[in-house]
Amino acid sequence: MAEASKRNKGSSWELLSNYRYLCKKTMMIRAMESARAMKKRQQKIMIADMKRKRMDSQNDPLDTNKLIKKTKSSNTEQECQNTLNSENKSVDVSKPGLSVSEAAEQQSLVTALRDSWEVDSGFSSEASPPASGRSSPCLSSCPTTVVALDCEMVGTGPGGRCSELARCSILDYHGNVLYDKYIRPCQFVTDFRTRWSGIQRHHLHNATPFAQAREEILSILEGKVVVGHSIYNDFEALDMLHPGHMVRDTSTTRLLSRLAGFPRERCISLKILANKLLNRRIQAGRRGHCSVEDAQAALDLYKLVEGEWEQELQNRLRDDDAPHEPSFAASNHYMQDEYWPHDLIADSQ
Repeated sequence: MAEASKRNKGSSWELLSNYRYLCKKTMMIRAMESARAMKKRQQKIMIADMKRKRMDSQNDPLDTNKLIKKTKSSNTEQECQNTLNSENKSVDVSKPGLSVSEAAEQQSLVTALRDSWEVDSGFSSEASPPASGRSSPCLSSCPTTVVALDCEMVGTGPGGRCSELARCSILDYHGNVLYDKYIRPCQFVTDFRTRWSGIQRHHLHNATPFAQAREEILSILEGKVVVGHSIYNDFEALDMLHPGHMVRDTSTTRLLSRLAGFPRERCISLKILANKLLNRRIQAGRRGHCSVEDAQAALDLYKLVEGEWEQELQNRLRDDDAPHEPSFAASNHYMQDEYWPHDLIADSQ
């Protein structure tokens, strides 16, 4: 009897350990399956949004280019009709199927849409390369979605200790100025900081109010990858938050520090980086900084390491999205006896 009870107790412990192992395995499988399902749902939502945006962008040029389409199609139809009449007068273009005129009309529509897209997007297949001599690899950002931002601040309050926005400049990927305005601060200016900001009293006489300028700037930056140097100071002056994965701060990337031969932990000024890597002198003289010049310098620095930078960010996002094996530390309490079937606990005792 004693030997039989020992065998029963040993088999009960084996069953209990196997049951616990299977429960752990099941929990891990379920967690990984739920992570995969969530990732698939996110991908479907992103694909649906991209399709909808593509359809919207294709529908808009149709109305604006209707005259171009009709002109091209009518000319093509006339030429095709003359050719058909000269070769075979018995051809009936009203028969079912795709006629030559319809094919020509479709071809002219495609050409008109392509021309319109190149005009609206701001670049074409024959666009000039960026100032750095390198074209955009478009890994996670496209030239039409990249802008460069730089702001100049003045001092307000006692001793001019508070910084407020006085000028903002935004450039597109090709260096064209999208926005450049002087902005009137909310508080009385006590220090123009002309030596650094380049702002003088007469610049703010007819300046744009801060609230209006902020709305204009946010509408331009929405959905854009923003390039700048120490750009979070500019965001603070604009009283705005921008998604971290859509910010390219040239003062913090190790790629430019390594390219310039500086230690990784050192925060290098825009003036030094521009002189070292672009062979360009900026922020020189007594007139102070120019926000357009600084934005252009930050943009050209970004282009020097754009491919490697975007690839690095893309790999980091891919690693963050990958499902990880769940940790069982948070579910260890389920391994206690109170959660197990009573018959197993009774047999083990």
